[in-house]
Amino acid sequence: MFLSKSARRPMLRRLVVTSLAALALVACSSMDSFYPEKGDRKPHPGVAKAHRYPIHGIDVSRWQGDIDWTAVRRAGTQFVFIKATEGGDHIDPNFYKNWEGARAAGIPRGAYHFVYWCRPAHEQAEWFRQHIPNDPDALPPVLDVEWNGHSRTCPQKVPREVALEKIRLMLAELEAHTGKRPIIYTDITFHQEVLENELPGYHFWVRSVAAEPEERYNNRRWTFWQFTTTGRVPGVKGDVDRNAFFGTADMWEKFKKGQL
Repeated sequence: MFLSKSARRPMLRRLVVTSLAALALVACSSMDSFYPEKGDRKPHPGVAKAHRYPIHGIDVSRWQGDIDWTAVRRAGTQFVFIKATEGGDHIDPNFYKNWEGARAAGIPRGAYHFVYWCRPAHEQAEWFRQHIPNDPDALPPVLDVEWNGHSRTCPQKVPREVALEKIRLMLAELEAHTGKRPIIYTDITFHQEVLENELPGYHFWVRSVAAEPEERYNNRRWTFWQFTTTGRVPGVKGDVDRNAFFGTADMWEKFKKGQL
């Protein structure tokens, strides 16, 4: 049967639309193939590569409320970083509950300290020594370094050399306390202004929610990638940060044993 050009155009448009829809369906169904129960309320195409990594985890604080750790584990979660301390006088009110809940569920967990730039480093070190457990089965502790622009009582920024001096002291104290070399968590701005080309001997956990870390962090190898703040994970009500580990399952086992 012969069709005129005017008759063929709508048919071609329908074919194109149908093909694009099919491709989109395939992309969506395969995006989180390692973790089909997990999702993202606001997925960003710039971080699609994160879903190709087989080892995923989350990070939590009081803002996630009561967590069903059995459900979190059942969804395939391989690790969790839990907020413990902040500055020199604050402990997350859900820390110990989350710490023991994750342990009981069999999820490898590590604690993190959020740095306040207005507090002396030795005061913060004393604070996290008092509250971060020295558990032999824990992941390495994390030092969270970013500018604290939301505080009304603590200056947002200090000079670069002052920040580096504080960071080095707290990293040394965390390692002395736990016996594990700490991980450094940071964001794009802080890395550019303070950490670029510094502290090469540490594992880095980087935040990049709209692009791959290689596009945002100059000359920085990363170990953990926080790729969304709007993740959805069974057992957690509402949004939760989701993270990917850079390597294979075998590499993850080596990391947990301190061999990477």
